[in-house]
Amino acid sequence: MVTQEVILVNENDEAIGRMEKMEAHRKALLHRAFSVFIFNGQGDMLLQQRALDKYHSAGLWTNACCSHPKPGEATVTGALRRLQEELGFTTELEKVFDFVYKSAFDNGLTEYEFDHVFVGYYEGEMSPDPREVSQVSYLSMEDIEEAMRENPGQFTAWFHIAMPMIKNWLCRRA
Repeated sequence: MVTQEVILVNENDEAIGRMEKMEAHRKALLHRAFSVFIFNGQGDMLLQQRALDKYHSAGLWTNACCSHPKPGEATVTGALRRLQEELGFTTELEKVFDFVYKSAFDNGLTEYEFDHVFVGYYEGEMSPDPREVSQVSYLSMEDIEEAMRENPGQFTAWFHIAMPMIKNWLCRRA
């Protein structure tokens, strides 16, 4: 089995080391991550439902993709790589902001991430990897917000944090 390493960082996103991904999550150490948000021409956001056997947040809805850059890999390069691996497409990405969050899960793992947020636009064919993604859907911002109000437990912890930030970013651009 291939081990994955993450880049450990300080609060300024300066690399301070590397560690096997699951160990970093068990020890709740701050590490670099990214979240990709994809929109179509109508302004709808692409959501994915995480595969049912993911190691945390299985079956929950979230943004297009999230992961970690590899040590030595530029964060945007990692985001493009994972977009292709998870959803079977790539598109130009723009970094729009970053944030730090910490969320503990029932399985003893903790996400403690310095999350770089990227936005892209796409409406072509997709071929989601079923090991990563159960299903995908484009929804309007209003429909997403309504679903989050009605069923907050159906969305990932980081999506609850990032969604208002994305909405603010979209409003500032308008």
